[in-house]
Amino acid sequence: MGAADHPSPLKILMTADTVGGVWTYTMDLCKALSGYNIHFHLVTLGARMQEWQQKEVSELSNVIVYETDFQLEWMEDPWEDISSSEAYLLALQKAVQADIIHLNGYVYGSLNWEAPVLIVAHSDVYSWWRAVKKQNPPAACNTYFAKVRNGLLHANHIVAPSQAMISEINDIYNLRQSHSVIYNARNASHLHAAEKDGTVMCMGRIWDEAKNVQLLMQASSNLHHPVKIAGDNHFQHNMLDFSESKVRNLGKLSSVHIARELSTASIYALPAKYEPFGLSVLEAALSGCALVLGNIPSLREIWQDNAVFVDTDDADELARAINHLMNDQHELESMASKAQNHAKQFSTHRMATQYMDLYRQLLQEYNQPVLEKNTLK
Repeated sequence: MGAADHPSPLKILMTADTVGGVWTYTMDLCKALSGYNIHFHLVTLGARMQEWQQKEVSELSNVIVYETDFQLEWMEDPWEDISSSEAYLLALQKAVQADIIHLNGYVYGSLNWEAPVLIVAHSDVYSWWRAVKKQNPPAACNTYFAKVRNGLLHANHIVAPSQAMISEINDIYNLRQSHSVIYNARNASHLHAAEKDGTVMCMGRIWDEAKNVQLLMQASSNLHHPVKIAGDNHFQHNMLDFSESKVRNLGKLSSVHIARELSTASIYALPAKYEPFGLSVLEAALSGCALVLGNIPSLREIWQDNAVFVDTDDADELARAINHLMNDQHELESMASKAQNHAKQFSTHRMATQYMDLYRQLLQEYNQPVLEKNTLK
């Protein structure tokens, strides 16, 4: 039976931040599940939506947005703000009578919810420090650790976007409940390959050391082709200086503008030191870019032999890898084709089906009558 046959939709209260890839993941998942009898009550966190984000979410008929600028758990000293947001979220859950709590963060997992709780581990401060700084974070992060671990302990299920990420989270926090891997995906309807122009593209939070954009900037002096970088370059006290670099900073772009830039880029370079999945890499592959990536477990897991991998501390190796591909048209086109074909398996339909199965499982384990009431497509 289709969604129209069921007057009572499944109601999911979901949190999402507006400052990173979680926003893209959220939009694609909600859109992919629009054919099911599901309504999302989406609470935005971290910052007010930009105009293009407001437009994007307004086009989804199965989403009601509750816009806030409550701080995120990884921001500087967020705990007073988070305490205020907890009361807000619990009141909202009661008001909408949500059947499932889908958290794209950790600390809210410990709240006294009246529905099963799913936590998706997109990234984490402790795993970030271990990957980027090669050590555990300082004592100032002890509160973060305790609150995140408490949230994880109270969740009914935990999802991560790669085996590498769930293994790292388990190693840090000693997970005791069920967990699984659901790979992220990207709606490819607006992504396409056009005539390539010999440029190198990179995207992400430029200020984030994990993206390792600084290495690409260092390598640019030895590159024979132009480099473009898109993304936020200022957050709290972090930013990179492009004034002495050959790299062109495009700023933060909408999904439409990103698709346009990727369609003509020949290579997508992301020498990341930490990237639990890498939606930007997937977008680039779907746009016909050859991939040059940081040699880290998660990216190796996802892209296998369909990318060129480089040492995340070696700017010369990065420059050599890019120049080699640019100087060998056959190899460049071959690697781009391999990446594009491999990327097609990460479809939003597949991701939505896996989340739908998980929603059913959570409802069945938590409250069988809810599952019967909301028979799902």
